[in-house]
Amino acid sequence: MALSENIWTWFNGDWKVGNRAIIGIADHGAWQGTMVFDGARHFEGVTPDLDLHCQRITRSAEAMGMFSPYTGAEIEKLIRTGIRYFKKGTEIYLRPMMWSVEGTASIIDADPNSTAFAICLEELPMSKPGPMALTISPYRRPRQDTALTEAKAACLYPNNARIVFEARKRGFQNALSMDLDGNIAETASTNIFMYRDGVFLTPKPNGTFLNGITRQRVIGLMRDAGHTVVEETLRPEDFAEAEEMFMTGNASKVMPVTRFETRDLPTERGMMVRGLYWDYAHARG
Repeated sequence: MALSENIWTWFNGDWKVGNRAIIGIADHGAWQGTMVFDGARHFEGVTPDLDLHCQRITRSAEAMGMFSPYTGAEIEKLIRTGIRYFKKGTEIYLRPMMWSVEGTASIIDADPNSTAFAICLEELPMSKPGPMALTISPYRRPRQDTALTEAKAACLYPNNARIVFEARKRGFQNALSMDLDGNIAETASTNIFMYRDGVFLTPKPNGTFLNGITRQRVIGLMRDAGHTVVEETLRPEDFAEAEEMFMTGNASKVMPVTRFETRDLPTERGMMVRGLYWDYAHARG
């Protein structure tokens, strides 16, 4: 799925323009789903936390039973080289990917030494704050004993897709999903924060969702700015009492929520946090 027509692909040691074919029909990752990826962003001339995203894909590969053919530092260097192929000022989605080419004798698990690697850089404008309505999804997130939740694995995303698809059918942009115990995990595509009684609250990582890189960065920035941020187990009724909400993730970084179910929400604190992140990105980008 191409996000734009302006794409550069790195594969087999070379950068080429366009949405290039990289996977063979018999590759293990194509039919057994052993693919992991990560995402980072280049915008307004900065590329915040690229090193952390590149390190995470190597951990995801390991969790999937693959050996990464490149270190995080090597992946970062390749991506920074690829960014130079775009016109200055282009906002880019940066996506390194790994998958297994071969399986073992059992077929189902990956041959760890057969890991393939590619990078896809696509022009993708940053989303601007705007209408963002959330609901509660009827679909649950798996636990770490039921799925490979510790990896940013492509095989987890069909469940996320049905969460957002069902929400959009009911007129919402996204939805909060619960784990198997009824606790809020995250939305279909982002981590989630709420504000209530002077405190920022966010679900405590319990293995059912990724402890996002942007999530961790935002928590640190808010605490450094003097705000109280608490990670704890949260239920749907907690979000029903939220004064404000905002989402964090790589694609849009920080996005205020404007409506939860039928209730409109202010966005003052979400925009404040977005400003903290932008200041960080330009200071360290």
